[in-house]
Amino acid sequence: MTPPQPSECPERKALSEHCKTLEGVELRDLFRDDPTRGERLAAEACGLYLDYSKNLLTGETLGLLLRLVEASGLSARIDAMFAGEKLNTSENRSVLHVALRAPRDAKLEVDGRDVVPEVHAVLDRMADFCERVRSGAWQGHTGRRIRNVVNIGIGGSDLGPMMAYEALKHYSDRGLRFAFVSNVDASDFAESVRDFDPEETLFIICSKTFTTLETLGNARTARAWCLAALGDEAAVAKHFVAVSTNAEAVAAFGIEPANRFGFWDWVGGRYSLDSAVGLVLMVAIGPDRFREMLAGLRAMDEHFRTAPFERNLPVLLAAIGLWYNDFMGAQSFAILPYDQYLWRFSAYLQQLDMESSGKRVDREGRPVAGETGPIVWGQPGTNGQHAFYQLLHQGTKLVPCDFIGFARSLNPLGDHHDQLMANFFAQTKALAFGKTAEEVAAEGVPDSQQPHRSFPGNRPSNTLLAERLDPATLGKLVALYEHKVFVQGTVWNINSFDQWGVELGKQLADRIAPELSSDAALDHDSSTNTLIERYRKLRA
Repeated sequence: MTPPQPSECPERKALSEHCKTLEGVELRDLFRDDPTRGERLAAEACGLYLDYSKNLLTGETLGLLLRLVEASGLSARIDAMFAGEKLNTSENRSVLHVALRAPRDAKLEVDGRDVVPEVHAVLDRMADFCERVRSGAWQGHTGRRIRNVVNIGIGGSDLGPMMAYEALKHYSDRGLRFAFVSNVDASDFAESVRDFDPEETLFIICSKTFTTLETLGNARTARAWCLAALGDEAAVAKHFVAVSTNAEAVAAFGIEPANRFGFWDWVGGRYSLDSAVGLVLMVAIGPDRFREMLAGLRAMDEHFRTAPFERNLPVLLAAIGLWYNDFMGAQSFAILPYDQYLWRFSAYLQQLDMESSGKRVDREGRPVAGETGPIVWGQPGTNGQHAFYQLLHQGTKLVPCDFIGFARSLNPLGDHHDQLMANFFAQTKALAFGKTAEEVAAEGVPDSQQPHRSFPGNRPSNTLLAERLDPATLGKLVALYEHKVFVQGTVWNINSFDQWGVELGKQLADRIAPELSSDAALDHDSSTNTLIERYRKLRA
């Protein structure tokens, strides 16, 4: 029997009616009427403290949202994911990224096979390889040690490793230099290796199928760059390793079978950071720190699996996000980390959320009846304050925000961190409570200036606070948002684990690519034909 559309459930109808009762409600009033609101609307787990009091909701709102989540069958879906059931129905695959951080004594089965021993076998091989590179035991073709490591991938094979490397750079081996090449634009490769010596450079080619157009194009360019300097095909084996499931293609490229690190079809690209896709990160921070990150991921997995929904951090973030997306008309959502090391975190979550939730049909293939995923964006504070916070404070768009901060700096210089965190706390307060025209007038501001210098407030935000950014904390944050996305996909009844939307553009590009360097007749729409003809002329 086909389940009803989520829009038809009574919990959603109750929330729609409840939303009308909150029209005109101000955060100022909610805090004034409940002096304990800031303490009461908070939750803590795994060393992460979540303050969700500065949201446009009441206790009744939250209760209704949690009933909506419960009605979606989330508990059963969580159990099904951790049991290895094939939740990715359009590709008939399990969704078991949680197995990548399972302890050695755990048991998680896919098609009747316990995958945990395989996971740890790959992690052990990765650790051995990384120790050899870091110690200098792994040498290039001419006997010189590796000093430069270049990860070549795209999507989840680039965004995850790059984000995590930047986030954990404080813990990395500074005797090594790292670069990440993803764009098929030649400038990306050229600039990344400009100051590298081929004799001291190792490439990690990261592609599950070893057929991804952009990754293979960059890999072939890297191979040619290396061989132009070293002049011997045998050098490939010393300067290239692969993260891939395609053993035949990897061997044909010239990479030794022992230097191929595999993973599984039950790992989606955007969920693969803690698999062999994270090889470059393990080289950078070492196996022990990598295991600390896995422990952080595992801690949040266990919290998500066992905590009651009213105290479950991923569930709370998901429910609040549903409130704004489904009922309040918000179109976007900002991630604002107040730590420079997390400068790629928003981009990473952009893929995680938008590739997972950017769906227009449900799991049964029916058009969705309402909105699904929001547009995700952001950058670190305080830089963002001097870029787009103007719109957050005084613009006409409703943009819910997550602020992420840490009590301790990894680089304690003077009072820098207190200044940073003063802005962190001030911005959430300013967004929530604003400044009225009366308050502006009381400061002696002329009448003509008062409308321009008033702040409406009532702009919602969550605040996540942790002690410091370390590998375990990064793991907890990553898993927190992974599970948040899973919860929202469950409520929307969509498949959060496929990404067919990226395929059509690739297919058309494969068709167009040979046409750009020929004068063959074109058979596209008039716009595409005209553009290609102009490109041919300019190229010539």
